Amino acid sequence: MPEGDTVFRAAAKLREALEGKTLTRCDIRVPRYAAVDLSGQVVDEVLSRGKHLFIRVGSASIHSHLKMEGAWVIGRVRVPSYKVRIVLETADSRASGVDLGILEVLDRATDTDVVAHLGPDLLGPDWSAPVAAANLMADPSRPLAETLLDQRVMAGVGNVYANELCFVFGLRPATAVGAVSDPVRLVSRAQQMLWLNRLRVNRTTTGNTRAGQDIWVYGRDGKPCRRCGTLIQGDRTGDRNTFWCPTCQR
Repeated sequence: MPEGDTVFRAAAKLREALEGKTLTRCDIRVPRYAAVDLSGQVVDEVLSRGKHLFIRVGSASIHSHLKMEGAWVIGRVRVPSYKVRIVLETADSRASGVDLGILEVLDRATDTDVVAHLGPDLLGPDWSAPVAAANLMADPSRPLAETLLDQRVMAGVGNVYANELCFVFGLRPATAVGAVSDPVRLVSRAQQMLWLNRLRVNRTTTGNTRAGQDIWVYGRDGKPCRRCGTLIQGDRTGDRNTFWCPTCQR
C-alpha cells in the first residue's frame, strides 16, 4: 500500500496540474457518482491527509484513497480503460485516477470528517510528536510494527517504514511496543524519514540513494544486513510482510 510520502507527492502533482484551473471534463466512473459533473467549476485546492487525497471543487470534494494498487496519473494513461475510475481535464492538463481503492464525492464543508479518526499527519500541519508518542504507547502489549501501521497512531506510515523503523531502533517487528524506550524519538524519526522522502521518486531510509543501497531490511530477506552481515530474515505469510536482522534487532 502506498505510504504517506507517496500520497503527498501525488497531491503535489495534482496540485500542479489542476489547482486554480477550470474543469473542462469530469468523468466519474463509479455508479453512485456517475451523474456528478463538476465541469465548468474551478479546482480550488488539492490536499493530502495521511494516505487520503482531497480535490476540492466548488462545494464538492473528491475524496480518494489509493489502497494497494491505486494511482493518480497526469497526462496519458497506459492502462486498460476499465481501470480508470475518474478523469478530470482542464484546458491544458488531464488527471486520471486508476484502480483507486476509495473514490467518493463529499460535501466540501464536512469532507475531513472521514479522516477525523486519524492520528497526527506525519507530513501535515497538525503533526505533533508528543501526541503521536502518546498514541503509540497507549497499548504497551501491542506488537510494534502493527502499532506503527495503525493510522490512528500517526497518519502516513506504511509497511516499508514500519519495518525500517523497527530496524533503526533495534527492535523486531513483533516486539511489544512497551519495549520502546524513547517513543518521542521514534515518532520523530518516522516524521523525518517521510519528510526527507516526500518529493523523491526513489525512497531511501539508509541515507544512500543508490539503487540497492537505499533500504535497510524491507524485502531483503536472505541478504546480508548492511550493518553486521547477518542474513536478513522475513515473514511473507501474513497480511503484512515483516523483515528483520536477527543480530541487530533483539
